[in-house]
Amino acid sequence: MTVDYYAVAEATWRSASSQTLGGFVVRNGTGGGKRVSAATLDAPLEHAEISVAQAEMIAIQQSPLFMIRDGENDLDIALGALGYTVIDPVTIYVSDVESLTESLPRLTCFSMFPPLAIMTEIWADAGIGPERIAVMERVTTPKTTLLGRANNHAAGVAFVGIHEKTAMLHSLEVKQSLRRQGVALNIMRAAANWAQDHGAERLSIIVTQANKAGNALYTSLGMKPVGHYHYRILAPKRA
Repeated sequence: MTVDYYAVAEATWRSASSQTLGGFVVRNGTGGGKRVSAATLDAPLEHAEISVAQAEMIAIQQSPLFMIRDGENDLDIALGALGYTVIDPVTIYVSDVESLTESLPRLTCFSMFPPLAIMTEIWADAGIGPERIAVMERVTTPKTTLLGRANNHAAGVAFVGIHEKTAMLHSLEVKQSLRRQGVALNIMRAAANWAQDHGAERLSIIVTQANKAGNALYTSLGMKPVGHYHYRILAPKRA
């Protein structure tokens, strides 16, 4: 089965609204981060108008930002010529859930939605504020949040949604003081357990290439890269 991981990301991490303009899908992220705010190509490039999408993003008070997916080299070149700079290259990883599922010790990880206050505090400490919690709330597919524990303390959090039998994990964060104790690994196992219980066959995650620890964890679990993208953002003009 061919899986559209971009569609999985779209369904499990929702923008506030979107519209098609000038051959692009223009998203309003209301401060929820790049993925819900970036415009994506929705027509052959020769029929698209970058300036139209750019003008709309400025009109809704967002920095002009485009997502460049696998195979969109011509768009990448065109945006570069217009002064857009590359930011946050990412890799999409996936594994079948069966290879990740594992019974966890009691009180290791909990699944719930909506998240507890302590969970939003952990996210907030990592720079994930109410605007991104609102992204989670907008997701209409099966979803949950996960709370990992270590040393009898709340230690880590993540959000998971499912789209067409593929689960995608977002916003995995572990408290700085409780890292290197297997919290992230336990959360990944718990995510796979939950995903399998809710009919998913695959677990996927998107991670920036700069996140060395994250990439090392996912590859150590046998997750395989299945796609890439990066953003191009309009560099501010110098005075």
